[in-house]
Amino acid sequence: MTRVRLERTVDVAAPAAVVWDYVTDWPRQAEWVPMTRVEVPQPEGAVGIGGTLRAWTGMGPVGFWDPMTITSWERQPDGGGRCEVLHRGRVVRGEGEFTVLARGEDASRFVWAEVLVLPLGAVGRTGWPLLRPVVERVVDGALAAMRENVEQHRTP
Repeated sequence: MTRVRLERTVDVAAPAAVVWDYVTDWPRQAEWVPMTRVEVPQPEGAVGIGGTLRAWTGMGPVGFWDPMTITSWERQPDGGGRCEVLHRGRVVRGEGEFTVLARGEDASRFVWAEVLVLPLGAVGRTGWPLLRPVVERVVDGALAAMRENVEQHRTP
């Protein structure tokens, strides 16, 4: 089993609490994560340790489900926070983390990190160096879209 770490960061001209509220409003990820929609089975939402959610990544009927369980949920007095999830799917396995760091009253930094279990054994290990730059570009594009959405609207 090969595990790889992927981490991407973006600075946002908005208070940490606004960024946190936006990125943890799971269904709204469809606004900024390409080809993804998120469903939250609990009426109260997926907030706190033990919360569950699932993301569909794909186009129409072609894609895969990524079921997740929240394993860590920390809010900071300055509005930032950290959420960790365990990916329990067949395609995406490993841990994910969203961190929002306050950088003053009207500025924050968002960090998206994943520790992924590469699928397909030797094929996955061989293919990851070729696939990694593509994944990084997709995530960077998602982060740019998130930043633009938050900075334009400033409220979740």
